[in-house]
Formats: sequence, C-alpha cells, structure tokens
Amino acid sequence: MNATVEDIEGDVSRRDFIYLATGAFAAVGGAVALWPFIDQMNPDASTMSLSTIEVDISPVQVGQAITVLWRGMPIFVRNLTPEEIGKAKAVEVADLKDPVARLLGSTAELPASAANITKPGKENWLIAVGICTHLGCVPKGQSPGDPRGPYGGYFCVCHGSIYDTLGRVRGGPAPRNLDIPPYEFTGEAKIKLG
Repeated sequence: MNATVEDIEGDVSRRDFIYLATGAFAAVGGAVALWPFIDQMNPDASTMSLSTIEVDISPVQVGQAITVLWRGMPIFVRNLTPEEIGKAKAVEVADLKDPVARLLGSTAELPASAANITKPGKENWLIAVGICTHLGCVPKGQSPGDPRGPYGGYFCVCHGSIYDTLGRVRGGPAPRNLDIPPYEFTGEAKIKLG
C-alpha cells in the first residue's frame, strides 16, 4: 500500500500534537516537583513573628540612644536634644549630599527634612536603620564615647562616612542617607517597628 500526501500530513500533525502534549506535561510535572524546594525558601513562622516588634523607649533619656535588632538589622533609636533638633531643622535640604528621605517600603521621594524623617509631635525621636549606605558597616555614634563626626550624628570609622543627627549623609563615600524603617508610636513611650 502506497502512502499518500494526506496520510503523511496527518502523521505529522499527530506527531506535533504528541510532542507538544509531552512537553507541556513535562513542564507541569517539573513545576510541581520543584514547588516544595521553592516554598521552603519562604521565611518560617518565627521569622515572620519578628517582622513587627514593639520597643519600650521610656528608659531612653534626652541625648541618649539605644540599638535594637529588627529583621536582623540594627535600628538606631535616639532621643535628640533640643539643640540637635534646632541644628537639624536649620539645615537647608538643598545643601545636603542626598536631599531625599529614604523610607523603607515606600517609593515616595520626600525631601530629607526633619519633618519627613521624624514623626509629627515626636521630632525628638530619630528611628533609623544603623547600616552605612556605603558598604554596610555599622556607624559609630550610639554610645557616649563614640566618635560622631563634625555634625554630632554618626561616623563610619571603616571608610569615613559622616552623618548628622538625623542620619543624613554629610560627607565621605556614602551615597545616601540612612534608611528610615516603617514605624509608628503605639503609646507615649512605645514604638512598633514593621
């Protein structure tokens, strides 16, 4: 029996369908097999429980600072003095190396003014991520004996980045201001990070 052109074309279209169906089946099977490996990379419950923490800041007196850990990052909590607040407010945002306030989780490009870095009515509290924006070092300035640089804020001894009391970069190789984590005051002397 001789094969006709129609028979050959029919075989080709059936063969193409079988190849496509086999490929689709293999792709779906591969995705199902990989899902447990991908899913195990999600944070576990203990990590997620640390995504928000409450911090009692009542023991922090004017001029003092503490460092807390949030999501594995040091968070600087500083009770600014009236003099530090006055100096910070007097700085023209246009004169800053980085004129943008960096709020974690936000894409808003707000000016790096004291009003955008602190909370209304709580201008004496700086809450900032304590990681230098140059190479990820932890700047000095939290302890009373630490070098703070000429602006009285933070000084990264590793590479010489200088920040003012609001965590705004004022000199050195750091390209941008310290990040501000998402936080809110839940009481007169409590903050919730995250």
